[in-house]
Amino acid sequence: MKIPKSLEPLLQDGLIDEVLGQLMSGKEAEVYVVRSAGEIRCAKAYKELKQRSFQKQTQYMEGRKVRNSRRSRAMEKHSRFGRKEQESAWQNAEVDALFRLVAAGVRVPRPYSFYEGVLLMELVVDSAGAVAPRLNDLRLSAELAREYHSRLVDEVVRMLCAGLVHGDLSEFNVLVAADGPVIIDLPQAIDAAGNNNAGRIFARDVDNLAAYFGRFAPELVGTAYAKEIWHLYENGKLHPKSKLTGRFASSEKAADVRGVMREIDDSRKEALARELGRARMASGCKG
Repeated sequence: MKIPKSLEPLLQDGLIDEVLGQLMSGKEAEVYVVRSAGEIRCAKAYKELKQRSFQKQTQYMEGRKVRNSRRSRAMEKHSRFGRKEQESAWQNAEVDALFRLVAAGVRVPRPYSFYEGVLLMELVVDSAGAVAPRLNDLRLSAELAREYHSRLVDEVVRMLCAGLVHGDLSEFNVLVAADGPVIIDLPQAIDAAGNNNAGRIFARDVDNLAAYFGRFAPELVGTAYAKEIWHLYENGKLHPKSKLTGRFASSEKAADVRGVMREIDDSRKEALARELGRARMASGCKG
């Protein structure tokens, strides 16, 4: 096949030996099957997305650190340079997330290198050695749906314990390898502790899984794993081996608003009394 322009630098510098074919082409990237270091791997070449809505990225970008102050200011102003830097940060977020998650034992494709806008990583394959299908392309039995759901819930727990939330998890971002589900597509991964939207986005990810697998095993639709997991996380009790039930009892106790208002009013009265007392003392001293 004709060598894609995006992969030419990797061929010239020996990171890729041969381009075997194109795997897919999407809005964000083109993915190729390549031979590298004697192995069949995958090369994800990010596209220049001039029309990407950076406004939509704001909820994901919060909490991401930009060390260079000039770059940070440019990104805030949305200048041409700033947009370029923001796009670069978007790409690097996926690379950083993959390395971090592999180290934490999360089932994601193993990354090898990131060079000239191309991410070189593991090619996920099925039991026959062919490219692994996406989860949404499969028809599941109720038993297999329960198994895959359980395994993916374990993965999002490991991910959260590593400080990250996928941000766009669904049946379209999971490949089914020979040994089970593998999570992919992480440019929108967010910092769980540094992003104010993290809890809401995490709940959406987990609820997406329940809704999809619930098509095959309806009882999964009524589970509350998102609330249960996030509650444990917020209270510092979540770990990769946490035993989950899928149930979560919200507090039924109504807030004592009147009591709180009384305390606030009493505090104000005490403060006012102190001020009046100091004013009288000051007046007495002057007299």
